[in-house]
Amino acid sequence: MNTVMIVDDEAAVRKALEKFLKTLNYNVLVACDGEEALGILDEETIDVALVDLVMPKMDGIELIQRMKRLNPDVVAIVLTGFGTITTAVEAMRAGAYHYLTKPFDLDYITTLVATALDHRQLKRENVELRKQVRDKYRFENIVGNSDEMMGVFDLIEKVADTDSTVLILGESGTGKELVTRALHYNSRRRDKPLITVNCAAIPEELLESELFGHMKGSFTGAIANKAGRFDAADKGTIFLDEIGDMSFKLQVKLLRVLQEQQFEPVGSTKTHQVDVRIIAATNHNMEEAVRERRFREDLYYRLNVIPIHMPPLRDRAGDLPILVNHFLDKFASQSGHKITGVESDAMGVLTAYNWPGNVRELENVVERAVVLKPEGQVGVNDLPEKLRRGHVDEPDVATARTFDIPDAGLSFKGAVAEFENSLILKALQKTNGNKNKAAALLKLNRTTLVEKIKKKQLEGALEDITVSEG
Repeated sequence: MNTVMIVDDEAAVRKALEKFLKTLNYNVLVACDGEEALGILDEETIDVALVDLVMPKMDGIELIQRMKRLNPDVVAIVLTGFGTITTAVEAMRAGAYHYLTKPFDLDYITTLVATALDHRQLKRENVELRKQVRDKYRFENIVGNSDEMMGVFDLIEKVADTDSTVLILGESGTGKELVTRALHYNSRRRDKPLITVNCAAIPEELLESELFGHMKGSFTGAIANKAGRFDAADKGTIFLDEIGDMSFKLQVKLLRVLQEQQFEPVGSTKTHQVDVRIIAATNHNMEEAVRERRFREDLYYRLNVIPIHMPPLRDRAGDLPILVNHFLDKFASQSGHKITGVESDAMGVLTAYNWPGNVRELENVVERAVVLKPEGQVGVNDLPEKLRRGHVDEPDVATARTFDIPDAGLSFKGAVAEFENSLILKALQKTNGNKNKAAALLKLNRTTLVEKIKKKQLEGALEDITVSEG
């Protein structure tokens, strides 16, 4: 039952309102002045307060201000026989929901209190929805504990609550949009819009209009003025996905937005000023695109203020079991299927696969397995044929090597690191030091291989190999 408090120094008004609101099944409390009302508010949860504007000891405006400090959710409606524009404005500024002059219509009070309660509920739902969205996209919810992902988490935490431009680099399916959402929903712009634009999915001739808007008649089919995505993202964040596919012409206009936060819609001479944080992403090698003059160098450096490299799944194999279990829980919960885990042979198949589609492909594979299996553990036969074929034809090279584990035990991380070093050196020996070919043999990106060589400090071990920069 909702609680309505009546605060009025006139006993007749209090009694009339109390009697009437009780017939509507409200829990009704009454107070003769502001001090009594605040005492009630300390003890009770009030949903709606009908507050007289002129009272002894404390006027209605001061009472509303103090009530809002104690309980921001309370909806205040001002009642007064001294209605003026000035007092109405003051009351609304103090946080009043509505303003009524005496004498008032009881039927209108019925509608007004019901509307006030709806407003309060909607406000609560919006707050809860924003909280759920923020929780969903906390950076902690990006799954992984590999060194590569720890670096990503660290960067997100450091730059989320800034206005710095971020460029997210990585193959398709590595989670670039999830990082974008984590950045936005952990920033001071979290309650403002996050607008996403896939630059590769919109035809070049329409992308300029989509981003910056257009005026009626500016081109065939422009039958009305249209605001662009940058206008929609004002005070918030815009995510430009696949930025590497943007045309040279649009790159010039985007550069101006980055520099001055200004642009003109298509067919207009009026400048729009916006306050937008830009996050961009691409699966292209941007330095190569700049060298080949497919992407403007000045724009690249403007975008690349904070680069975040998303590692491919094959370079964070240790995260795979964690991701599998995460997706199992997610899809089992959604489908109601009683999936208890993954058989060891099936996990071996998943681990041996190269995952060209990265985390997105893994998510799809796990979803398929859960949907098609009502209960029990996911086995090899529940996986797609291409994964099973890879398991037979391309066994994990690690299974071909055996280790003697001493009785005293050994360092797991140390053994894995030693084996990685051995693989890298053997690949370079096999390819006469050609890093491109060695990376291909190990199914790694060349940049990943080079970074591993530096990180593991293997340069000294390469002295006997004539290393090619190819």
